[in-house]
Amino acid sequence: MYAPLLEQRGKQAAHVIKQLGHRRMAGSYCATVQEAKEEVLRLIPDGATVLRCGSETVVGLGLWDAIAAKPGASILNPYTPGLTPAEALDIRRRGFSADVLLTSSNALTLDGRLVNLDGACSRVAPMLFGPSKVVLVVGMNKVVGDLEAAYARVRTVAAPANNARLAGPLGLKNPCIEDGRCHNCRSETRICNAWVVIEGSTVKDRIHVVLVGEDLGY
Repeated sequence: MYAPLLEQRGKQAAHVIKQLGHRRMAGSYCATVQEAKEEVLRLIPDGATVLRCGSETVVGLGLWDAIAAKPGASILNPYTPGLTPAEALDIRRRGFSADVLLTSSNALTLDGRLVNLDGACSRVAPMLFGPSKVVLVVGMNKVVGDLEAAYARVRTVAAPANNARLAGPLGLKNPCIEDGRCHNCRSETRICNAWVVIEGSTVKDRIHVVLVGEDLGY
């Protein structure tokens, strides 16, 4: 990555972390993917039960294999091959009692608000309540100026990309899969069902955002 851009992102991250603090959330900045991986592993204690939610960012970092290697760690993984839908749902429900939720966010505003759009809400629900600790890995490419820009980013980047990713596995027939544009559709297979904006945390530092200088996710 270009050095001036990385320097700019570091300065921007410092501002975002300060704003997160005002909202009773914690943050840290890692310039590289490797540093981010080490930071996340530091935040997850040995023996923790960790809930896995959908996140290409976390998968791309290779974190799940690294977490599984931690002493006593246990991963609640509803994506385990061979599970029935009922079994996967049961794991998601048990995830509310997990020690840690590890996932990402669709967008983050400069003033520290987390913005997400979800389908069945199995990702955003435990962000709001349940696990004792929430760790979100967020590339600086997801940081935007304000809420309006966050909504636009999700609609124009994250939502069409996630629809394309899940089209095969879930049998989606949504128009954005065809042309890459959000139509605010009413398709029977629509996965863009719930907007969630996290303005702050009742439990101080329950939510920890690991900002990464390199581009991650979409």
